[in-house]
Amino acid sequence: MSVRRRCAWGVGIVDVDEIDRLNIFGATMLAMTLAVSRLVEALGRDPEVVLVDGNLTPHGRCVEWRWAAKPIVGGDAREPAIGAASIIAKEWRDRLMRDAAAAHPHYGWERNKGYGTPDHLAALREHGPCPLHRRSFAPVAQADLFAA
Repeated sequence: MSVRRRCAWGVGIVDVDEIDRLNIFGATMLAMTLAVSRLVEALGRDPEVVLVDGNLTPHGRCVEWRWAAKPIVGGDAREPAIGAASIIAKEWRDRLMRDAAAAHPHYGWERNKGYGTPDHLAALREHGPCPLHRRSFAPVAQADLFAA
């Protein structure tokens, strides 16, 4: 039976302003919370436990978090559900980056997925940041410092 028919999942998306406000870690905790909230909506019930890849969970770090959670270091390799979630998250993010690349083609996001590759950094130097760039992304923050 396919994963799609046997598994329920949710995706949490945090926008660039929230990432800058919360930092990457805080935004990750919020995205996990949003993803589980969507899962709860789809299932119509709370999960018994949420398996989290890593050593920290949103419990006590995100006020909206209300579920039992079990952190698993290396969880994407050790726990099939986490591995599947990791693939779903990567595919979802890649799709978002392809859409962003269509709107802002000179950054090469369809290839670099937003990472600080040489071609992405060269495009930032040539075109400056767009609204999808985090102001906390070091090359953007440094450019903003020099522009001020």
